[in-house]
Amino acid sequence: MKPTIRTPFFETSVKSYIYGDDVLRFAQAVDAAAVKYDVDALFIAPYTDIRRIREHCPHLIVLAPYMDTLRPGRGMADVLPEAVKAAGAQGVVINHSERPMTLSAIRETIERARELDMLSFCCADTVAEAKAIAHLGPDILNPEPSELIGSGQASDMSYVKEVIAAVKEIDPNILVEQAAGITTAQQIYDFIMAGSQAAGSASGILKSPDPFKLLDEMVAAVRRAKDDLEKQAGK
Repeated sequence: MKPTIRTPFFETSVKSYIYGDDVLRFAQAVDAAAVKYDVDALFIAPYTDIRRIREHCPHLIVLAPYMDTLRPGRGMADVLPEAVKAAGAQGVVINHSERPMTLSAIRETIERARELDMLSFCCADTVAEAKAIAHLGPDILNPEPSELIGSGQASDMSYVKEVIAAVKEIDPNILVEQAAGITTAQQIYDFIMAGSQAAGSASGILKSPDPFKLLDEMVAAVRRAKDDLEKQAGK
């Protein structure tokens, strides 16, 4: 069953910065922070680690970094959606800047994810691309200028507000996240307070002097933003 995500939430991945047991240790730290601050956390896991992360990190929502759209049968070296789900993935990343896809392929992958009751986490570059993908009805949209990913430079706040408004106008049910170039907990807080329903970081954490300390600070910032938003709403 597709998990329900509480907002605001935190999202991270390891890309290819670490591998093997280091991936599990990092995932366990994310899991612990999610429990500590009582926020939901999405973890994009390498294919090789999906199963053991699901087994050892019960509080994470685990996503595969990509999948093809073939069905069981022939397809040597393709990523079978059914196999990804069987390994424990609860969703899939679609159209990341390091694995760009055509709009028709994005649509087909969203449909396959929906068929398997998996979350579709779509990335977009420009506001125009985000609007085009929003019409396809993904669960989550992560608009981030491609040139900023891994750069250490976060998205301009005007871009953030414009793209959130554009997506919500098309489909208010889509969860919108910001994650490009985030390197500080304050940026996490600021983006959520500006209207993003989530924020995250991968390169910014793993390239920092103390990744586990920064991870904890970022998840704490999600909690702080959640509390402050509730105060503003008078809850």
